Amino acid sequence: MTYQERDTYGIYKEKDTDGPGPELMGADTLIGDHVHNLQDEHLGDIKEIMLDMRTGRVAYAVLSFGGVFTLGEKLFAVPWNALKLDAANKRLILDIQKDHFENAPGFDSDRWPNMADQTWANSVHSYYRTSAM
Repeated sequence: MTYQERDTYGIYKEKDTDGPGPELMGADTLIGDHVHNLQDEHLGDIKEIMLDMRTGRVAYAVLSFGGVFTLGEKLFAVPWNALKLDAANKRLILDIQKDHFENAPGFDSDRWPNMADQTWANSVHSYYRTSAM
């Protein structure tokens, strides 16, 4: 399901404007969106969006990969600035090889890391080659 299909408020109704997509998006409408890489391989779905309450910015998208009905799925916190909107296909793009993504630092749904820990944040940003904002 895409963000347009989950749009209960009419945020993304067709408008007479040019551009790659919405400039501002509702976080709730992104939950469940697909994330693909540049090779068009499905990497996972957005499970949660984590906000940095100190800065007011989106810090991470938590992606789920694998498993069936959350059993055996692995979660990955991907820095928000590593994702790009693919408005044409109504999904997000992460520029990473699938095998590299599958080996990324992840966690189980019952063992979330302390995402406010700077050492953890530095390791995640280093893995995805992004800078902390």
